Amino acid sequence: MVAVNYVGEELWSYFNAPWEKRVDLAWQLMEIAEQLTNNDFEFALYLLDVSFDNFAVGPRDGKVIIVDAENVLVADKRLIRQNKPENWDVWYESKFDDCDKEACLSFSKEILCARVTVDHNYYAVCQNLLSRHATWRGTSGGLLHDPPAEIAKEGRLEALLDECANPKKRYGRFQAAKELREYLAQLSNNVR
Repeated sequence: MVAVNYVGEELWSYFNAPWEKRVDLAWQLMEIAEQLTNNDFEFALYLLDVSFDNFAVGPRDGKVIIVDAENVLVADKRLIRQNKPENWDVWYESKFDDCDKEACLSFSKEILCARVTVDHNYYAVCQNLLSRHATWRGTSGGLLHDPPAEIAKEGRLEALLDECANPKKRYGRFQAAKELREYLAQLSNNVR
């Protein structure tokens, strides 16, 4: 027998929700990525399996919840600073993985556990959930597919998502993730 707790609908069920709702969910996902990466506890929690069915949305409060955290790597940043492994203070950029399957991520557990500044969670959320590279159950385009015409015409959202998923500049994902969080917050405030 297995006991489970219903916490809400899978994120997948919001794939075609109204734009305003999807923007709010995307902002929450980027905030989760930030909190898991940088927090007061000095422990980074890296999500190794990021897909639409590993998140749910609370039915009452609309909050995104991680529902499957069996593939999480915990890195103690204090210990990394103390032990100073090779290149411990060099920022680590995850490599974009353009595969034909759903929810692909490339990562090195050894490197994630040996660096203080890592962009893995931003990469995972952008590539597998938000950007045009995200594919799930035969659909593509990510949670932020088909933005309103004025947002699409402006091009900023697409540029930030592309840089976050597959950066063209060195350390570009770090900056793109920060700007994307701010932009999504701004869009969320504009639509409420």
